[in-house]
This record gives sequence, C-alpha cells and structure tokens, in this order.
Amino acid sequence: MAAALQVVLVHWNQPERCHAALAAFRAEGVSLRVTVVDNGSDTEAVARLKDGLGDDVELIQTGANLGFGPGANVGLRRWLAHGDTEWVAVAPHDALPGPGCLTAVLAAVAVRPGAGLASADVGDGRTPVVDPYFGGITLDAAQSSARRRHRPVAAAPGGDGWEPAGYPHGTLLFARRACLAEIGLFDERYFAYCEEADLGERARRAGWEVGIVRGARVANPYLGGRADVVDYLMLRNTLLLVRSHFGRYRALVRTVIALGHLTSGILRPGSRPWLFAPAARARALADHARRRYGPPPDSLRR
Repeated sequence: MAAALQVVLVHWNQPERCHAALAAFRAEGVSLRVTVVDNGSDTEAVARLKDGLGDDVELIQTGANLGFGPGANVGLRRWLAHGDTEWVAVAPHDALPGPGCLTAVLAAVAVRPGAGLASADVGDGRTPVVDPYFGGITLDAAQSSARRRHRPVAAAPGGDGWEPAGYPHGTLLFARRACLAEIGLFDERYFAYCEEADLGERARRAGWEVGIVRGARVANPYLGGRADVVDYLMLRNTLLLVRSHFGRYRALVRTVIALGHLTSGILRPGSRPWLFAPAARARALADHARRRYGPPPDSLRR
C-alpha cells in the first residue's frame, strides 16, 4: 500500500522522546514513510536512537546541530527528490499527535486544493498570525475573529475544522508538495524559532491557504533548548521576520520596543516575562544590527 504521508522528525540528543513520538505517529493508523534527521547528537544518543527506530525508518545523520529549520530541510529535500506523497508532516522529536490527529488533518486538506500549509491543534485555543510589528504571535478567539473577514469553513470530521491562520504551528506542521516547490523550504538564517512564521507568510503571499485543523490535537510538553538561547533566537529572529516581510521602518519600531522591554526588565525585575535573559537579548539586538543570523553564538551555546 502506498504511503499517505511522509513524516520528517528532527532529533537532537533525546532518543527516548523520539521513540515515543514515533510510536504516537504509528498508532494513528495512517500509512507512513518516516525519516528521522539526527542533528549531530552525541555517539551514545545516536546508538540508543538506532535501537528503537525499526527497519522501516530512514535515519539521516547530519553530523552537526544545524538547527530545526535546516535539519528539517535535509529531510524535506530528500522527500522532494525521492518521495511520492502529496503531503509531508514535519515535527520535532518530542511531538505527540493525539488519537485521530493525522486523519483529521489529511481529511481537512483533502477538500481544500488551495491549502499549502496546515498544522495540528496545540489546544491553546489561539490562532497564529504574523503581525507587521511583532512577527509571529498568537491571538485569542476574540482577537483573531476581529482580524478575519469571514468565519472558517468546517472541513474535518466530528465538527472540527479548518481555521485560517497566518502560519502553521511548528509543533506539527503539514506542507503540500506543490506549495514547497513554489515557495521553497525553511529559511536557514532562522536556525530555530520563527521559521514557520516566515514560511507561512511566504505561502500566503504566493496565494496558498494556511490554517489550523481544530481538534486535531498534538502535544509538545518540553521547551526545546536553554532559556537564554531560546530568548536570543526568538528576539533576533522576530526582528529578521519583521524586516524581511514588512520593511526597515517596522523593524526599527520593533527594535525600539525590544530595547524598552529590555530596559524595563533590568530596572524592574517584577515586570519581566517568564522568559527573560538580559545578556541574550542584548546580543540578539546587536547581532540583528550586524545582520548576523544562523546558529546562536558559541558563548550562549556553551
């Protein structure tokens, strides 16, 4: 039986979580082809990873931590060159699709020939949008309804359905072959974080539909990476996203806002958000000004 879906899992030093994710995908009852891209894990982790993959899983070892987007691109290029499925699912090594998740997403996009990117539902009730000043953010139901001109059309079974979005959640992202062939893959300057917002913005500007399938639940209980590295990447990449799609003026405004948040967080610790690393944020602002993108600096990665 021909596979209905290609799956690309990006792994780094968490083999047991990758095995659990693989089991969750297999339990869906959808015919799959699975590629695991190992992003330069240590020798012991790779050995444990191989022990639990099975003969039906293709393992690609990059030999270095390329980041989520560039690592996913390794698997996506392989799929575009040699795969035969119309859709590919991309996820980190610890994404856990719930019962019926894959079936619901595939059913939703099957009736939407213009759908280029989709994502499963992370269950927070919020809608991803790309804001001209704040980049990839999520809005609650009232805020997102105010932005849309019409309500979404239900497409998936069980009363769940397609909801237009600015970008797909990176927790479990689905892409149509024709869409990626037209707009390209993840922009590797992002390394990790915000690359899915950039991909969604490019897809929508090319005329493709982007959405979430409500009720097609996926869980991702772990924060990927050290807090200072995450804070650095989220700020630096947000500035890159805003400048790339909305111009230098809005990027300058976003920079001023970021400087205000940094100053306020330093002077008034009680005002800090849950993720706040002052040195990392300062470095992010400096690196954006220097147009330094890609992997985070070694000083943070250590």
